[in-house]
Amino acid sequence: MTQKIKNIFGKLRLPTFLNTRLGLFFTLLILLWAKTIFAYFVEFNLGVENLMQYVILFINPIASSLLILGLALYIRSKKLSYITMMTIYSLLVLLLFSNAVYYREFTDFITINTMLGAGKVASGLGESALRLFRPYDLIYILDIPFFILALATKKIKMQEKPVKARYSLAFSAIAVLVFTGNLNLAESERPGLLTRTFSREYLVKFLGINAFTVYDGVQTYQTNQIKAEASENDLLAVENYVDEHYAAPDESMFGIAEGRNVIYVHLESFQQFLIDYSLVDEEGVAHEVTPFLNSLYTDQSTYSFDNFFHQVNAGKTSDAETLMENSLFGLSQGSLFTQSGSTNTFQAAPDILGQTAGYTSAVFHGNSGNFWNRNETYKSFGYDYFFDENYYDVTDDNSFQYGLHDKPFFEQSAQYLEQLQQPFYTKFLAVSNHYPYSDISSEESGFPRATTDDETINGYFATANYLDTAVEEFFNYLKASGLYDNSIIILYGDHYGISNSRNQDLAELVGETSSSWNNFDNAQMQRVPYMIHIPGETGGYVNHTYSGQVDALPTLMHLLGIDTSNYLMLGQDLFSREREELVAFRNGSFITPEYTSYNGLTYYNENGRIVTSAQTAIQDQLEILQNKVNLQLSISDQINNGDLLRFYSDSGLTPIDTDDYSYLRQVQQMQDITAELGDASTSLLSLNGGESTSDLYDSKTYQDYHPVEVAEETTDSSQVDEAEEPVTE
Repeated sequence: MTQKIKNIFGKLRLPTFLNTRLGLFFTLLILLWAKTIFAYFVEFNLGVENLMQYVILFINPIASSLLILGLALYIRSKKLSYITMMTIYSLLVLLLFSNAVYYREFTDFITINTMLGAGKVASGLGESALRLFRPYDLIYILDIPFFILALATKKIKMQEKPVKARYSLAFSAIAVLVFTGNLNLAESERPGLLTRTFSREYLVKFLGINAFTVYDGVQTYQTNQIKAEASENDLLAVENYVDEHYAAPDESMFGIAEGRNVIYVHLESFQQFLIDYSLVDEEGVAHEVTPFLNSLYTDQSTYSFDNFFHQVNAGKTSDAETLMENSLFGLSQGSLFTQSGSTNTFQAAPDILGQTAGYTSAVFHGNSGNFWNRNETYKSFGYDYFFDENYYDVTDDNSFQYGLHDKPFFEQSAQYLEQLQQPFYTKFLAVSNHYPYSDISSEESGFPRATTDDETINGYFATANYLDTAVEEFFNYLKASGLYDNSIIILYGDHYGISNSRNQDLAELVGETSSSWNNFDNAQMQRVPYMIHIPGETGGYVNHTYSGQVDALPTLMHLLGIDTSNYLMLGQDLFSREREELVAFRNGSFITPEYTSYNGLTYYNENGRIVTSAQTAIQDQLEILQNKVNLQLSISDQINNGDLLRFYSDSGLTPIDTDDYSYLRQVQQMQDITAELGDASTSLLSLNGGESTSDLYDSKTYQDYHPVEVAEETTDSSQVDEAEEPVTE
């Protein structure tokens, strides 16, 4: 310890009560309580509705903090007691602070499974994690080094005399008593809090961060035991549900895309409200955010869905992939990819199409392969190839913390796409429209930023516009190369881009007011685009059915002419006349054409008003709907947590051996297959006589597409006039 620090602490005058164990103990307890209350009101959106809930909110940090921190009082040894006290305090503060930072991005709380899976996710976070921190975060952690240094310099003296055992026991008894009272009040406000399915916001609001974490730990342990104890008999309930829930395909739609290549285009963080949306700049000029996607949305070859909802949880993009390709939900805690992706048995789209229709499959993603544990999970899904950042020319100029930007990503992917044997099933994971919505090059800048108080929102429209242009260029390549006409191209949004905690700042931009914004509005914002584009079809339209990502797989299979009656899928074909318009969210909320039930309250969709408890007939109907939602989520959890598909053989699929898959030297793998097939090779490269189609890819910058903006920066008026004419046309 330096002399300078000793001198600084030498001048401090601290209260004498800090020189006693109880004095320091109660100081830390009060600080922990204050920090928790600060987080409740500044960081978390807990939806406090009445005075009693405020009382509960102020009480719940006391019980757990008093009980856990009080463990240090039982230790008689002076140094060990103080070390234990500071260690417990630091860990509790770290838990609170981590939840605050995590909530800013995920609008959720950290679970035990999230902690266990953090290593595989963190490698891809990089710089964006720093953007989640705020200057006032020092409030959470600054006092910890202060107390440690004060104790080390003996500015706070350690009391030799231990706390009497009866006092320690009394504090523990008080903690238990307070927690019991807290729990009783919580049960009176929310009956069945610990036995029924509620959101994590409820558990934190009524019990506190510490109690929630302990409760979650118990639940996690119990869940892990399920897989160990699961057996083939557990499949009976699953099979009964799937049989009863199955929706037969519409005969007029079944097989209309049979034999075509499948191309999924992943629209990162893209919400439905962006479709046909124009951002008005400070001068009152409207700028269409996604002109190409807008044109595709209403194209006669496109079947679009305007009431399609994401159903992801903390796994976000990986949850969307689970839903879209397996017709199963993600986990209630953490990501299925990171926790069970490399060990569970799946019946995913690439495996089904590979075994039943001879499809080759590949994922394209210009980011680290181990982000979300993709490099292992994709093997379990049956993907033949996974082209991650190792297969791309990634530089500081064409990438950001989430990987290669969309335009170079699509362009560089062409060299691999053309070598795949047809028919193929592919997925392109674009990333540029990812939080924090600001990392595009100067050559791509130019689209106006919004002018809200939230910088995240302000940049969202520019990166969405960039994504739109990148997708348009990819479509142009597909047409020029000849792949377009024999493909079905599906575009989907994976999850929200603007989180609920930021929606009030977005309200004015979507025609609402921040003062009246509530959970009904939050629920409506969970819509994401879902477009099925089938070149040559002329019957496309905008379908208004209420649906979700869990419905995507059976819909696609039926369009390709694949019978799904022998697969365990929880969704329903979106074109089926038998489908039920009930969309389950992962937290147990749901939405139908008539009602929106979201985070504990139910609203009428027609006017956004709350359904009151006095309306008995409606409440009975809502209870039936809630039971259906709970059952669907429960069946999904049984399958995932118990790894029940390992026992299922009626699908006729041969179980996957992940050791048969390798994502190393994949170009050589493709070349070997092409050479082996000879004249029978169906790759685009082979059909093109070995001549690459990569040169057909035409990528331009924002400035190229908007010559007027470039011209306006010059002082030569003749250049401006010359540039304006083609734009006017």
